[in-house]
Amino acid sequence: MTTPATATNLTPSRRAVLQRRIRWVVAATISYNVVEAIVALAAGNVASSAALVGFGLDSIVEVLSAAAVAWQFAGRDQHRREPVALRIIAVSFFALAAFVTVDALRTLIGFAEPEHSLVGIVLAALSVAIMPAFSLFERRTGLELGSASAVSDSKQTLICSYLSGAVLIGLLLNSLLGWGWADSIAALVIAAFAIREGIEAWRGDACKQPVSALVTENDDTDDCC
Repeated sequence: MTTPATATNLTPSRRAVLQRRIRWVVAATISYNVVEAIVALAAGNVASSAALVGFGLDSIVEVLSAAAVAWQFAGRDQHRREPVALRIIAVSFFALAAFVTVDALRTLIGFAEPEHSLVGIVLAALSVAIMPAFSLFERRTGLELGSASAVSDSKQTLICSYLSGAVLIGLLLNSLLGWGWADSIAALVIAAFAIREGIEAWRGDACKQPVSALVTENDDTDDCC
């Protein structure tokens, strides 16, 4: 992994390769999460599972975050677009935290209770396996580029993988032991992490250098945190 200082010394060809990688992983993340959202929402409605419905809505939030990065890297003036992309990512973190908290509290109070869903279990297990790989790939590429928005989006993807794990554990415990409250406890912990990451994204603290390193060579930039 390169240090932030090397981002300004990237050759044009290396920078172009890294930008293509960002576009690829963002496109893959969006595609996967669209499918995930459709399947989770459908399975959640069939099983009357608040956890699965929340999981599907979370996938929509992830699509919003990835789309913000895709929008940034699609334009020529990426430096000007980065603050807007970071704000969108931050808002998506806060929306995720708000929904997960409300959904978890509803389950704990007794207004909702997740039911058995084999489709939900399989989907959550796939997400636990796939999403961390997407997150790691985007984070490493974003760090080398010096892109705060790409690093922030990778954190969003990682948060979603944690939520996948929480949903998986909750569905399994509910199916095997009848513990419908288990995923709610884990979801509240994830919500706290989401709020922290949202604050970092809003401040632009996700990375040591702004995206100006992508478009400006041999130019000294200040650390953003």
